[in-house]
Parts: sequence; C-alpha cells; structure tokens
Amino acid sequence: MHSQEEEFYKAILIVASIVGVILLYFIITAITYHRKSIRIHKDKIQAEIDTLENERRRIASDLHDELGPLLSAVKLQINNIETAGDEDQQLVTKSSQHIDTIIQKLREISNNLMPNTLLRKGLKNAIEELLSTYQKPSGIEMRFTCTQELRLDQQKEINIYRIVQEVLHNTIKHSGASLLVIRLHTEEGHLLLSTADNGKGFDYFSKSKELKGLGLRNLQSRTQIMGGELSCTSQPGKGVTYIFDIPV
Repeated sequence: MHSQEEEFYKAILIVASIVGVILLYFIITAITYHRKSIRIHKDKIQAEIDTLENERRRIASDLHDELGPLLSAVKLQINNIETAGDEDQQLVTKSSQHIDTIIQKLREISNNLMPNTLLRKGLKNAIEELLSTYQKPSGIEMRFTCTQELRLDQQKEINIYRIVQEVLHNTIKHSGASLLVIRLHTEEGHLLLSTADNGKGFDYFSKSKELKGLGLRNLQSRTQIMGGELSCTSQPGKGVTYIFDIPV
C-alpha cells in the first residue's frame, strides 16, 4: 500500500510539473507577445511623429527660404514703381505694408512649425519665446518657471516643446482661463513638466476618447513615446492640471 501511495504521489508530482511547465510557457509567451505589441505600437507612434516633424521642417524651410525672399523681391519692385500722384503713392505704400504683414505671418508660421530658438538655444529659451509670443494677444497671464539649464537630446526637446505648445493652444482656445502656470525641472533622473490653468476645466477621460480629443491623444502619444507618464486633474469649473513625468 505504501508503494502504491508513493507511485500515486509521484504521478501527481509529474502531472503538476507538466501543468506548471505548460502554464509557465503560456505566461512567458503572453509577456513576450505583450512586450512585442507595446514595442510595435511605440514604433508606429514614433514613425508617425517623425513623419509629422519632417513635414513640418520641410514646410518651414520652404516658407523661409522660398516664399520669404520672393515676397521681399515683390515689395522692392512695388516700392520702385513710379507713381503719378498722391493716390497712387498711397496705394503703393499700403500694398508694401500688406506685404510686410504677410512676411511677418510667414515667419510666425515657420517658427511654429520648427522653432529656430529650440534648435539653437534649447528647450528653456524656446518655451519662454513661445509664451511671450502668445501672452499679449491671448490676454492670459503666463508664468514659466525653470531654474535649471536643460539640455536633452533633440528628439526629447522637440516632443516636450510640442507638448507645451499643445497645452498652450488648448488653454487659449478652450479653457477661458486668465492664468497659465508652467513649471519644468529635473528630479532624480526624471524631467517633470507641470501645467495648470484656472479655466473652466473639462472631463478628461470622456474628452480623451472623443474624436475632438485629438489634442489630448497627441499629448498621450508624445509622452508614451518618451517612456513617460501623463496624469491630468480636471473638474468642470476648477481648471486643468497636467503632470508629465519623463525619464531622462
């Protein structure tokens, strides 16, 4: 009887071992598949972002290098036109002023597409320039705090700049806020970017699932591609606070 019990327990152990190996195999396979799916998803997002940034860079270059000089040449030719009287001179002067306005708008569009300050002077200066450009026209008080000199790799700086740009545009267009506060600093190998406004707020989770929540999905995608985490606190009537935690 003792021998039969030993055989029985051995059989149970063998079956349990086989089941354990099978379960371990399926768990390892599932983890590997999940990691592969995440990697493929990140690669897809990165490819989309790279395509978008390359297209922005190309358009910015075309505006700056081709349309800008062409408009300057047109302005020069208009100013050289011989006028027959005061009325014609006023028309030439007005046309020249319109061309100046167009050139200025082209510069602004080109800078929004690919800011030269970001490439030349880094993230901190680029954000300061961005806020100074929009503060007066928007009527929103904008405060930016960054006590450290930050130099990250160019891809991260572009993504963080685009995040700030997206938050800024959302605040101007939708929040009804009078104040936007942005803080940027590093802490224990992480870059922490926080933004807060005193606007009307919104339901973050429902908006992020809607088609018109595309801007929010852009924030999520750019944060995800950098291996970071995004948290949002918002309630109707209580403003919006974003915190981006990005490993550097």
